[in-house]
Amino acid sequence: MPAPPPDARSFRSAVVSVTPCGDDGVLLRIRPERELPPVRASRFFMLRREDALSPAIPRPFSIYRQHGHELEFLIKVMGKGTSALAHSVPGTHLRTIGPLGNGWPTLSGGGAPWVMLAGGVGSAPFYMAIEQALRGMDGARPAALSELHFLFGAARSGLLYDVAAFERLGVRVHTATIDGSHGHKGNVLALLETLQRSGTLPERLRVLACGPERMLEAVASWCDARGLDCWLSLETLMGCGVGICNACPIPTRREGPRGAWPNVKCCVEGPVFKTDEIALHTLGH
Repeated sequence: MPAPPPDARSFRSAVVSVTPCGDDGVLLRIRPERELPPVRASRFFMLRREDALSPAIPRPFSIYRQHGHELEFLIKVMGKGTSALAHSVPGTHLRTIGPLGNGWPTLSGGGAPWVMLAGGVGSAPFYMAIEQALRGMDGARPAALSELHFLFGAARSGLLYDVAAFERLGVRVHTATIDGSHGHKGNVLALLETLQRSGTLPERLRVLACGPERMLEAVASWCDARGLDCWLSLETLMGCGVGICNACPIPTRREGPRGAWPNVKCCVEGPVFKTDEIALHTLGH
């Protein structure tokens, strides 16, 4: 049976800073008691405060940035767990479990462009993905700035979290908002189609996506219809993060490479899956 990754540990961290970000988010920076080697983008950590303000069950968060010995997370404040983290002060102790999950594939240069689709806080796993692609990870050829396109969508401009930081990376950043307050008016998939019609993007792409479930279903269906390689980082609810509680099952495609089992565990076999591995609702499986 799938097991947690061998480098995952449970340890204590101290909050370094909490900085407001967008309309309802924060950037949480922590310093673990043990130094971690470089973490692959889209792996995640389970976080909770060690006092009574946090629920007993920790919450999963993709790593956003890694600054030497310190880790940073982009958190949308939604409930008791995220609120407790957002109201932490420097020195607050957190129980930290990770790094967990598998992360994005290696984003090598050459070939079709890499197009990254983010919906709201689904931008979190992409900052380090861009850094690692530009640097060249696992001996891969580094990607050129022109080979990376970051498409960031949200309901309104205040939910395009930290978009200026992505622009400073030097890649091509395109935005979309449902209310038209920033960039293209519409959703991020409509933005992608607009960029293709204008010739900014070609027909053949390699696609990565993270965001709300309905967005991921639409992206998966769109890529499937065009025969495009596509990887999704799922925002599935999790209980333990290490494969014990069975709270995060994802249906598999029977004809796909994981079809021998009806479900996979998002926490230990994901959160990143290629679309030919899993069955999201709009694919009809």
